[in-house]
Parts: sequence; structure tokens; C-alpha cells
Amino acid sequence: MSMQCIPAIDLVGGTCVRLVQGDYGKSKQYGLPLEIAKRYEAAGFKRLHLVDLDGAKGGRIENLKVLESICSQTHLVVDFGGGIKDEANLREALDAGAQMVTCGSIAVQDRNTVLSWAKKYGAGHLIIGCDSKDGRIATNGWKVVTDTNVEELCSFYLGHGLDLFLSTDIARDGMLGGPSITLYEHLMKRFPTARFIASGGVSSLGDIRALQKAGLYGVVVGKALLEGRFTPEELKEVEDAG
Repeated sequence: MSMQCIPAIDLVGGTCVRLVQGDYGKSKQYGLPLEIAKRYEAAGFKRLHLVDLDGAKGGRIENLKVLESICSQTHLVVDFGGGIKDEANLREALDAGAQMVTCGSIAVQDRNTVLSWAKKYGAGHLIIGCDSKDGRIATNGWKVVTDTNVEELCSFYLGHGLDLFLSTDIARDGMLGGPSITLYEHLMKRFPTARFIASGGVSSLGDIRALQKAGLYGVVVGKALLEGRFTPEELKEVEDAG
């Protein structure tokens, strides 16, 4: 199976933004999320990674109307993250049209709850976020670096039948300096049955090809698309060729 290229939209105050290394004080606005999502759909993409940064910081979903508008006005399969702290948040996101939900902070802080969601709603609806800084998981909008390491978290959830992970190297995010190939190669060697989606650092189509070569299940592409490093159509061509 070829690697999935998944365009990303990050939300603050209902607007598409990008942060630098998760720093809310270093943000840049890019316009209306629905218009951008429609552009990605028109280029042929089927998936969208939508992140509520307000929700990630505040602990509850803040940009539900944006999620609803994208899900109702496009055919994109949306995976949604940010502010999923309890089952009410989870149901809110799924009811709004999200097909998958990324469990970030809660996947570290309340593992039994995430396992109960997998049993009730199906593991296929859940992505385990394993965003890290120097090998340790970061939570709460990346404001808290925990003592939990990436490998331990992945091992736990794999042992309970959840195999889809979104892995961001925070030091690379928003920097356009290239993805952390070494990290992903290590994780895939350590956990050959897991599916890893890479996130952070993509700056060129060459980076996409390197991730394809490394065998990643998927890659999230945000700032490079928004900054015009390549067009959505060019990215789709690379995905199709892979």
C-alpha cells in the first residue's frame, strides 16, 4: 500500500494558522479553513487532518463549527484532534462528522478511558497521538513534557489492539527543516506491525519521497503546502507515484 499524504489544517479562532514548534506566540494566518479544505479536495485528496489548537490548549473543543462545515460541505475523511478530553468531546467530534479522532493528552493521562472508547466505538476511529520532544511525550498543546517515552506509549496501545499512531517530532514542527526520518525508522523497526503517520518538518517533495522510501503509513503535510513549497497537485502526483 502506498503512503498516504494527508493535508493538515490547524485552527485558532476559526482561522487556519501554523505555529512554530507549537509556540502559540509564533503563529501565521492562512485564511478560511473551508476554502482551503475544498482546495485540497479538488486536488484529489481524500483525507484531511484537522487540529483544534484552541481545544488542545483549553481542554475542550473550541472550533466545532469549522469541523461541521468541512464535514458537511466536502467529502473529505476528516481526522480531528485537539480538546478531546472526555467521551462527550469524542461524541461531539464524531457527531460533527469526524471519521477519526486523535487522542493526544488523554492517551497518556487516562489510558483506560481510551481503551474503553476503542471497545465502544471501534479502534478504527482512534489515532494515538505520540508527539514528542527529545523522545518524551508532550501533552496539553505541547506545553507539558511528560516522563513517558514514545516507545512505552506505543508498546502499551499495540498490546491492546490499537495500531495507528500520529508521531510529531516537536522540534521539527513548523520549521520546514525536513522530517525526523531517523525517529520514524527506529519506531518502525521497533514496532513492525504498527502504522505510523509522520508529522512535522516536511519542506519539499524530496522529503515526501524519503518518507515513502522509509515505509511510513502516512505523512501529514501542513506548512509546506500553505507556504507554496509545492502545490497540492504536485503532492498528489508524488503520492500516486509512490
